[in-house]
Amino acid sequence: MLNLLPDAPGRAHGLHVLVVAPTGRDGILICALLMKQGIQCTVCPTSEAALVRMDADPGALIVAEEVFTPSNIAVWGAKISAQPSWSDFPIIVLTVAGAVDPGSQKKLLFREPLGNVVLLERPIRPETLISSVKASLRSRRRQYQMREYLAERRKTEKALLQSEKLAVAGRLAASIAHEINNPLESVTNLLYLIGKSTSLEESKLYSETALGELARVSEIAIHTLKFFRQVGKPTQVILTELVDSALVLYQGRLVSARVAVQKDYRSCSPITAMAGELRQVIVNLVGNAVDAMRGGGTLNIRIDRAREYNNGSRPGMRLTIADSGSGILPEIRNRLFEPFVSSKGETGTGLGLWVSSEIVRKHGGSIKFRSSSSPPSTGTVFSIFLPAQSGSANLDDSKEFSQIELRA
Repeated sequence: MLNLLPDAPGRAHGLHVLVVAPTGRDGILICALLMKQGIQCTVCPTSEAALVRMDADPGALIVAEEVFTPSNIAVWGAKISAQPSWSDFPIIVLTVAGAVDPGSQKKLLFREPLGNVVLLERPIRPETLISSVKASLRSRRRQYQMREYLAERRKTEKALLQSEKLAVAGRLAASIAHEINNPLESVTNLLYLIGKSTSLEESKLYSETALGELARVSEIAIHTLKFFRQVGKPTQVILTELVDSALVLYQGRLVSARVAVQKDYRSCSPITAMAGELRQVIVNLVGNAVDAMRGGGTLNIRIDRAREYNNGSRPGMRLTIADSGSGILPEIRNRLFEPFVSSKGETGTGLGLWVSSEIVRKHGGSIKFRSSSSPPSTGTVFSIFLPAQSGSANLDDSKEFSQIELRA
């Protein structure tokens, strides 16, 4: 029995064909032929009816060329152009036999909006039609497989992103606990001294010192809240504020590792971005730099207005983070931004730089690096370009990130 509108729900994707051939019994005969081959069909009386059924993800469309008019082919073209990246819907157009002439060339241009089109001249041999339909369905099945693969990949990437966020939170929690513990110990000792003090002036001195330590705890708490308080939409962001916020959280580690921080904040314009995500990028890069300088060193941070000449001379901001650490081994440099590639051996998750590069890409920016692991000059420089707000002008990129020296 032929499947006339409507068709049964739950049909497997890519296993049925829409047929629009309104002349006589053409549509019914085509469907009967395909059904004998186990190919399910839906006969649609008009192109509009077929267009409605496109949302059910059919495998292919067989359509007589006389069905298309300038108005409905424009609608079909809009539908085809709106396909997701994995989709290339196959359309088999049944044409009228004839020689190549200006008229046929005009029809060819007329059909261009349909995209993936196969032309079959009438009258059609049954085996030719069957072969063409089977080829189209094989192609469509592979497209659905690609869709499933991309969906699974998105799920995996989402899980990896969440995993890295939790890892960053864990590392920050340890740093914050250390940062808060030191001033609290000082406050405890100062309160003890105040209790033992016999002089008012001495007590006041201890009290002022304790207040300073508590202010330090308050500052750490404020910057911690900024990191974890995610905003659901882009806001106006000042890069210098994000960097200073991240450095506050790493102050204890920087001091313990004997790392000197040199900041070079030149000119800074606001950009529209997700502040929490960019702060995560900065924390990742600063944390990696500290890990690379186990025996001490210098962390150079530069922020300046810039232009990305490789992408239409876009104006924006450039953040450069350079360390004098051990450098990145040559064998992993080409894969550094891939998942599970780490320069820290078994101690790293291999997700930090991948997540960072994805965040930068999401913001329409770019990230690149240069590294040396051969003494006497070792270290790594990361450069991040982030596009500025529209309307920003008078930007200068005369100072490239490669000009920052890698010092031993």
